[in-house]
Amino acid sequence: MPSVEALDDFSHPDAWKATGTDDISASVKAVKGKSGDAVCVDFNFNGVSGGVTLHRALPIRFPANYALSFDVRGAMPANDLQLRLVDASGDNVWWYRHEAFQPGENWQTIEVGKRDIDFAWGTAKDKVLHQSSAIEFTVYAGHGGKGELCFGNLRLTPLPVTAASEQTTPTDDPNKTPLVQQARRAVRGMYPRGLSGEQSYWTLVGVDGGAPHSALMSEDGAIEVGKGGWSIEPMLFDGHTVIDWATVKTQQKLLDGYLPIPTVRWQANGLSLETTTFASGTPKDSNLFAQYRLHNDGDAPRSLMLALLVRPFQVNPPTQFLNMKSGISPIHDLDWSGRALRVNDSQQIVPLQAPSAFVASPHGTVTLPEKLASGTPAKIDAGIEKASLHDGSGYAQGALLYRLTLPAHGEVTLGLVVPNLGATGEQPSFALPPDAAQWLRQQQDQTAAAWREKLNRVTLQLPDGQQAIADTARSTLAQILMSRDGDALQPGTRSYARSWIRDGAMMSEALLRSGHADAAGDFINWYAPQQFHTGKVPCCIDKRGADPVPENDSQGELIFAIAQWWRYSGDRTGLEKLWPHVEQTVAYMDTLRASERTSVNAADAKRALYGLMPASISHEGYWAKPMHSYWDDFWSLIGYQDAVQLATALGKTEETKKFAASRDQFQADLKASILLAMQQHHIDYVPGSAELGDFDATSTTIALSPGDAIDWLPPDLLPRTFERYWQNFIARRDGKQPWTDYTPYEIRTIGSFVRLGWRDRLQQLFTFFFDGRRPAAWNQWAEVVGHDPRQPRFVGDMPHAWIASDFMRSVYDMFAYERSSDRALVLAAGISPAWMGGKGVGIAHLRTPYGELSYSLRETGTALELKIDGGLTVPPGGLVLPWPYPGKPGAKNASLDGRPVMWRGDEIVIRRVPAQLRVQHPR
Repeated sequence: MPSVEALDDFSHPDAWKATGTDDISASVKAVKGKSGDAVCVDFNFNGVSGGVTLHRALPIRFPANYALSFDVRGAMPANDLQLRLVDASGDNVWWYRHEAFQPGENWQTIEVGKRDIDFAWGTAKDKVLHQSSAIEFTVYAGHGGKGELCFGNLRLTPLPVTAASEQTTPTDDPNKTPLVQQARRAVRGMYPRGLSGEQSYWTLVGVDGGAPHSALMSEDGAIEVGKGGWSIEPMLFDGHTVIDWATVKTQQKLLDGYLPIPTVRWQANGLSLETTTFASGTPKDSNLFAQYRLHNDGDAPRSLMLALLVRPFQVNPPTQFLNMKSGISPIHDLDWSGRALRVNDSQQIVPLQAPSAFVASPHGTVTLPEKLASGTPAKIDAGIEKASLHDGSGYAQGALLYRLTLPAHGEVTLGLVVPNLGATGEQPSFALPPDAAQWLRQQQDQTAAAWREKLNRVTLQLPDGQQAIADTARSTLAQILMSRDGDALQPGTRSYARSWIRDGAMMSEALLRSGHADAAGDFINWYAPQQFHTGKVPCCIDKRGADPVPENDSQGELIFAIAQWWRYSGDRTGLEKLWPHVEQTVAYMDTLRASERTSVNAADAKRALYGLMPASISHEGYWAKPMHSYWDDFWSLIGYQDAVQLATALGKTEETKKFAASRDQFQADLKASILLAMQQHHIDYVPGSAELGDFDATSTTIALSPGDAIDWLPPDLLPRTFERYWQNFIARRDGKQPWTDYTPYEIRTIGSFVRLGWRDRLQQLFTFFFDGRRPAAWNQWAEVVGHDPRQPRFVGDMPHAWIASDFMRSVYDMFAYERSSDRALVLAAGISPAWMGGKGVGIAHLRTPYGELSYSLRETGTALELKIDGGLTVPPGGLVLPWPYPGKPGAKNASLDGRPVMWRGDEIVIRRVPAQLRVQHPR
């Protein structure tokens, strides 16, 4: 028998320390164990997310194979139990996780083998656990709540080395399920593209604020019914010939080119099939609609069968592993009533026209589509009578069949409705309208009209060749609204279905500028009260509560979001209500930076860290080990700047002075750190972090907007940083620099280039980034864009609402942005001279802190004419038109409202509206 080493008999309970993350209470006590002593941790999550940890310094050397074991009992809601093993540096952590753990009142023994322990995070190159210096038991929030968890009899048992022990624990990899493996072996088209070893793409279908119950539509026409739900997939059968996504020419579109009403069009064998889907209703009570329009493109009649397959597959493919199980959505039960199909005793599909038959089949080696093609009887072939099927595997499939005869050049339109997407349990019957086809048209028309009102509060006029910019701006606004969960702004609805203040602050600005101050205000007034009592701002919030992970950009982002909302809405009463959160946040930021203004950091080796925000993982690139990220510092400085403005607006003189002193001191420390880090790393650009000297222009965009650091950094530093980015961009675009993928957060560089005066480079950026919209007609970006569009990879949510806001903000900046140095609105700084001919360009009702801005800009004869509408309060620095052509304006004649006006360098300043400016152009 192997010798068992008693690591801790818990006879010294003082060796264990209990801690809770922000606002979580925890205490430890000694108790009697199953055999000997034990300790218990009592905890209360107090409505927030995070964890409770029992920590003990305990050096352990691990043999080649082993098992750790411990006794446990207690009472608590279902939460994650983690056993963590920490090395001497504290940077590297290994863990065992038991999700949704609920202990019993009696002692039980948990044994954890070597294969059950994974490398959690850190910088270690060797991921195998050889020794550790501390051990931790952690209860991490699942359902939170309060409770007690007790531990005893911690042991280490050496085991013989076997081949199995040298293998890592098999992960819950959805790509390895039998059904996915079967899909990989099947004829292409019998299963969805994402299960067949190819990267697939999709778009979001939902209502404003209804993210939890949103649907997805694949590029191939399948519709995922609700988050993580099963799908409805069309197939055509022409005799024994199957017409599916793999055998057709596919085209995607949006209604009007921008509305969130997507269509997939198939063309093959003289036929075309258009699948359109949309949702209507409220966030808590929405209906999903599908329309199928089949057209005979030929000169002779055609008889064929349309199958609308109900399949246990998500549109979200297996590669989408983060925060949810994707790929498969079990179907155990199908119940056909003769009028509606109920799935899993819950959601129902209501055909608006009676199908010819309903068929269903349990899982087997032959798929239901293959059975339909071959004429093999399915398990159920019900005609239009009642029938039901149960499949214990969860892989049941069914199909609504429509046997159709189409005359030459004729068509037929069919429809489905999935009522009450957010409901659970058995649903009441849905009453069919008398004229189903007309009713479906009305539903689509009403949905389209509602979206047009939301998405056209700001309108852009661009040349025909640039219409995609205007359409994408409106589509991305819809994506932000559909990704909301009520008041909570979220970057996505699947992988990223939580609310980050980082994403929300930038989405809020896009909403404010596009006329949705109400949505921005709802978000801020929901998020701010969930601040921790210390003043710390949670990095994100989800159903578990406020997350305590330290991401030190969060404080500045909350103040920025509050300030922007106040500046656009002018709601002083609302600002006074939020003011305590501003005060608490500034106080917490002062505490954070004071922790880095120490004698240790004043020494030469660490001088670049002096006065910064502490290291954090707000930047995903620093997940392995927290770094002093200048992203955090730029956001913190933005927070200080905005706090000063808010204190001034409320007449709080003492707070204004205090905040200004903090702002100025922090700005001086930040500037000194950047310059010293550049010297230490022998670089000539703004680094991403003080320690690494890494190049990260996408993060540095914040220094320009909304940071306005060009006003206080050396004047050539930011231009030099982005020139380096530009040269790298050109090399990547032209194939001289290999690349695998990129994140479209890079779209923020468009706004950076506008502020740098590099309008001549913008078209090349647009061309490259627009190639990353997949499919292009759906006007969207995923979080990750791959070089090889069909190489399977994790792409994050698609569409990604934070990236959507980056695009919107950049496009609006092209037309107008506020310059902090003189508080001027700079007009048309991103508009190419090539766009000014013909009908020219224009923007209407762009929201600014000074009111709605509308103007047109076009060349007429030998003059460039700018017309600015009234209704806007002229900002302190005026409305500024920079010289839009190459070179300098020189002595070019200009007149403002019929009177000569002088150039101020390369600009003309307008100080009243309405106004008409005419400038002689050089062409």
